[in-house]
Amino acid sequence: MESFSAIFMEAVALILSWDPDVIEIIVLSLQVTITAVAAACLIGLPLGAVIGAFRFPLRTGVIVALNTLMGLPPVVVGLLVYLMLSAAGPLGVLGLLYTPTAMIVAQTILVTPIVAALTRQVIEDLNGEYAEQFASLGVGPLDRILALLWDARYSLLTVALAGFGRAVAEVGAVIIVGGNINHVTRVMTTTIALETSKGNMQLALALGLILLTIAVIVNGLLMAIRGTAARAAYV
Repeated sequence: MESFSAIFMEAVALILSWDPDVIEIIVLSLQVTITAVAAACLIGLPLGAVIGAFRFPLRTGVIVALNTLMGLPPVVVGLLVYLMLSAAGPLGVLGLLYTPTAMIVAQTILVTPIVAALTRQVIEDLNGEYAEQFASLGVGPLDRILALLWDARYSLLTVALAGFGRAVAEVGAVIIVGGNINHVTRVMTTTIALETSKGNMQLALALGLILLTIAVIVNGLLMAIRGTAARAAYV
């Protein structure tokens, strides 16, 4: 086996060569992840806002369930989605198993509780500050939710980015429902697992470095958004 430094240099050379296969894997990874996070935000943001802004029976139980679902094991989610989409499953007729759509479904299920739970906390804190104003102005439920979501937009962007970070690094669920098919469902995390098992460390490390770079960019965006939100609060 080659030394780490040799493998590292070959991995860097592979990145700089703009290999078409590597680019295809990165593009598919980003397409799947961004679509899943967008779907999770469409579901999780309003759900979290309603739970955070209003009191209703069994609310505490809902919050406990939501927080519990944040720690869903990816392989369990993958197994459940597989059973639903398999030929014998209730959604098997759709023929979605081993497609990017199945991977998006699995990632959406994983990320939605995270987005909803974090949104609930953000909105609940903001609603506490605005409660008297809403009451004095007679703001209705829908207007209250829209106002809270708008005023919390910077914090909610960080929630979405946190969901992106969770989704882009996921491997257990997507490899079960996607199958890691070359040129069809092969993404960065599943390729790293496959190439490592095959001993192709150069490609595995190259994709690992790209994944780390994406994580750094996401964290940089989080800090920039938080800084913007902090400055905006004092304007």
